[in-house]
Amino acid sequence: MIVYWLMYFLPPLVIASTQTGDPKHYDRAWQVLCILFVFLIGLRVEVGGDWGSYLRHFESIVGTSLVETLSDFDPGYGLLEWLSATLGWEIYGVNIVCGALVMAGVYQFCRQQAQPWLALTVAIPYLIIVVAMGYTRQSAALGLELIALVSLANGQLVRYAIWILLAVTFHKTAVVLLPLALIATSYENVWMRRIILAAIFLAMGLLGGWAAFTEESQKLVTNYVEAEMISEGANIRVAMNAVPAVIFLLFSKRLAPDEVERRTWILLSLLSLGCIPLLGVASTATDRIALYLIPIQLFVFSRIGATLFSDSSRSLANLVIVVGYALVLFVLLNYADMVSVYWVPYQNAVFQ
Repeated sequence: MIVYWLMYFLPPLVIASTQTGDPKHYDRAWQVLCILFVFLIGLRVEVGGDWGSYLRHFESIVGTSLVETLSDFDPGYGLLEWLSATLGWEIYGVNIVCGALVMAGVYQFCRQQAQPWLALTVAIPYLIIVVAMGYTRQSAALGLELIALVSLANGQLVRYAIWILLAVTFHKTAVVLLPLALIATSYENVWMRRIILAAIFLAMGLLGGWAAFTEESQKLVTNYVEAEMISEGANIRVAMNAVPAVIFLLFSKRLAPDEVERRTWILLSLLSLGCIPLLGVASTATDRIALYLIPIQLFVFSRIGATLFSDSSRSLANLVIVVGYALVLFVLLNYADMVSVYWVPYQNAVFQ
């Protein structure tokens, strides 16, 4: 478990200590830590609940054509698998690239927050350790979502749509994020809204037609909805999004002064709260959709101290958040059946 605790405490200590010094040292600290995390994510061995299924699928496509590979899986991930198999990089090549996508998203998103080191701290226990090391395809989609949210905050709607469409090529469920571009556009810009709306309907229609005839989508429906799979701990993970969602709705104008940004996070907050009643209908499907709402934790908790508390109370508020997420990591590693079994002990290909 020592690796996971180092992952949790080392980055905020290093980044926070360099934040007020030379900007070059601060930037270098971020880059080195992100590369370290890609190394830990990408070269893990038998870590994560889906490790076996991903490995078996990779082995099944070795020696097959690109067309066969793409017809069997989401195209972005399928292409990545085929390239890794062709180049002899094995499963590690796939995991390194997906880990790089996650950390690229974390890097860009956290750097945009009021307290970047705190946003990274919040991301580590669940987004990085559990999701990036367990749900490879969806973690890549989540990393691309984070990059897309940065584009959306900067008013770059086309870039947002492109990043989300790329995320869809790794996991179809990312299509639920496309309508955010419509919400974020200016109400005065009618033509832009119409163009974006048309693009969303076209993309979702094409995706729906493609998904309806693929074997993988049938497995998705069967496993997630029809079988009503119970995702262990889904209620806890949904609650982790619901708490910052409530906080944001109560203090939305202070946490997000910009109107466009505020509309985006209001919608994500409402979706986070909407996941609560859906748990009783299809817990696994809801749990997987809730993964795309994790950014609300980074956004809200990294801004609370800087916006809702005075300078004298800010450090205490930040400490509470750091201790709270340390407790989350402790519970995951020691009491969550899936994590305590499939993530512990941590193993890396370099040290075997």
